[in-house]
Amino acid sequence: MYHRPIFELVRQRLLELPKRIQILAGPRQIGKTTLVRQLLAQRPAQSAMYLSADEPVQDVADWSHPASGSVAWGGNRLPDRAWLVEKWQQAAVSAQAWQRSEKMLASQVPFVLVIDEIQKISQWSEVIKGLWDRGVADELPMHVVLLGSSPLLMHKGITESLAGRFEVLRMAHWSFEEMNAAFGFSLDQYIYFGGFPGSAPYVVDESRWRAYVALGLIQPNIERDILQMTRIDKPALLKQLFELGCNYSGQIVSLDKMLGQLSDAGNVTTLARYLELLGEAGLLTGLQKHSDKALRRRNSPPKFQTLNNALTSAQGSHSFDEARADRSHWGHLVESAIGAHLCNTAASDTRIHYWREASLEVDFVIEHRGRLAAIEVKGGKLAGARRGLDEFVRRHPGCQIWVVGSDALPVGEFLRHSPEHWLD
Repeated sequence: MYHRPIFELVRQRLLELPKRIQILAGPRQIGKTTLVRQLLAQRPAQSAMYLSADEPVQDVADWSHPASGSVAWGGNRLPDRAWLVEKWQQAAVSAQAWQRSEKMLASQVPFVLVIDEIQKISQWSEVIKGLWDRGVADELPMHVVLLGSSPLLMHKGITESLAGRFEVLRMAHWSFEEMNAAFGFSLDQYIYFGGFPGSAPYVVDESRWRAYVALGLIQPNIERDILQMTRIDKPALLKQLFELGCNYSGQIVSLDKMLGQLSDAGNVTTLARYLELLGEAGLLTGLQKHSDKALRRRNSPPKFQTLNNALTSAQGSHSFDEARADRSHWGHLVESAIGAHLCNTAASDTRIHYWREASLEVDFVIEHRGRLAAIEVKGGKLAGARRGLDEFVRRHPGCQIWVVGSDALPVGEFLRHSPEHWLD
């Protein structure tokens, strides 16, 4: 069974003494639940409790059947705050019993409570806050791991109520190395089909693969997450922006000019807000222009960047073979895959930008603690693209230069390293 690299980090966290709530965060369908189940499978049976707020709870009615006197079962309901408190209390009893057991003394493994799909419980963060604070006061020996399928709702909950009580373990979209190791993806397959593990079995049937991405990934992200967690006055506009953004992934597009291609477009402020929401959902982001002045960065036209190439290919008209045969289109897909990799693997204090002045352009700029690296993606471009690199370095002495897709740096090699690697 394949374990993602973050598996070991999470395993080590759960061997420590419980000090903070552990929140496993990331986009939909990237294997958060699978990773937790893999972790629990390695632990003693009595040392953990797994709960899902997505599974219906069967109620017991408080009356008896008049003929037989037997208890009547009510209907199913979704877990609520009362269910959360009840299950937490059960876990606390189990944690205390585990702490006294011989197996605990032998293994030194703390008890773990995992709650999946936590965002589906109304006001979950306020309830968790109260329960956690009580547990800390009582010195309850229990790790708590929270995860959910909606990164937007998870973010809202933890920032509103759980300040100072949690650590975030971020999971990103799958990298080329991971898809290659787990599913045998070739580089070309990764560039076209992207990095969703659930879609991997369907790549042999492209129609089925496209349907899976559209109905199993894109629709839940937009319909269940974005449209339910915040007020969206123009949902059709949000969907159009996402589709166009995926179409233009790797390209710099002025939001002012994009207004003319959208129906009922509203204004630039609305588009910028929707683009920010799509980024928080792990779908599509807009890279800012590199500049020493913050105002120029904020006012720059965005460079659209899908965060998983599956989102671009599944909505496009090119099949896998057609995409590889079309040099220009394939070049755009390669650049989009490079950009997605940079965004997904960057450290929290690393920034990914682009740079452009007049006709001169640099595809990506990595900025980390004052150090810079300029990245140019060679695929299908004119030789004159090198002039942008030369000018950027002239303005930023000491900047590292990398041309991805050259003989010196193949695409596959670049995709095996984090952005910080290219700053040294």
